[in-house]
Amino acid sequence: MRSSAVIHLVGSLTCALALAGCVTTPPPPRATPAAAARPAPAAVVTPQAPPSAASEAVRQHFAGVQRDLLANGLLRTDGGGRDTPFTDRMLAENFIRIALFDEYARGPGGPTQRQTASRLRRWEAPVRVGLRFGPSVSASSRATDTARVSSYLARLSRLTGHPISLSDSAPNFFVYIVNEDERRGLGPTAAAALPGLSPSEMNGITAMPLSTYCLVYAMSEGSSGRYSRAFAVIRSEHPDLLRLSCIHEEIAQGLGLANDSPRARPSIFNDDEEFALLTGQDELMLRILYNPALRPGMTEPEARPIVESLARSLVGGDS
Repeated sequence: MRSSAVIHLVGSLTCALALAGCVTTPPPPRATPAAAARPAPAAVVTPQAPPSAASEAVRQHFAGVQRDLLANGLLRTDGGGRDTPFTDRMLAENFIRIALFDEYARGPGGPTQRQTASRLRRWEAPVRVGLRFGPSVSASSRATDTARVSSYLARLSRLTGHPISLSDSAPNFFVYIVNEDERRGLGPTAAAALPGLSPSEMNGITAMPLSTYCLVYAMSEGSSGRYSRAFAVIRSEHPDLLRLSCIHEEIAQGLGLANDSPRARPSIFNDDEEFALLTGQDELMLRILYNPALRPGMTEPEARPIVESLARSLVGGDS
């Protein structure tokens, strides 16, 4: 999505920050896996507290955003069809651009948008997703979101062949669904989950601009490409489809498809926001990413021939 990005911290750790539907880039400090085990829940406002004026303004803003996108034929939920054909070569090139390049680079002033070559990143350990809600989120919304996230994780696990599930037993991938006021107080929680975040990167969470729909930070162990933890933030003010769209994109980006490409279609990894939910091509990219023929840390020259071969086997033909 045009309003999302992912940022990777490299060094001892790699952090991926996803804003409204994009992915991002490299380098930072390391933390032990146990550090992200039990960050405190985000409870910045009193339970059952009515939304503040700021939160209500955000809700109205994104209601208008979704309305306009739908009116223009965007946020499709069909996963692609006869109007969005792609070949094995297109699949391979889209995968390379999305999995082996970063959209954002880490710098002293915070993340800056700049396409840079990267390494293949994915999880080797089981992904244990801890879903957390702000006190402002109603019981009915919590139930709906929990069911949707659980179903989506099961789908991702089937696609990748990798263990991915909701879990409150030492989660390593946190998803926070919070309103404007609760998000502003997430600093200590994010710092506990992702040691090494710079003040500017932390500010990306606590002072998230309206141009950012949602985000995810993913951390890897140095240049190994092996993810060890992730932290996603989704606005609870989003209307139903934008909220589900954020769930789809940020979790998928936090699995390793961190970049966006204007050429990827049908795909949620595209800033044009044509598609709201994971598409058929996105599913194939996840299957490629977690294929055992590839290894975390691979560069584009190392991965390209394998990716091209896998794409041919998935799509067929010599196109």
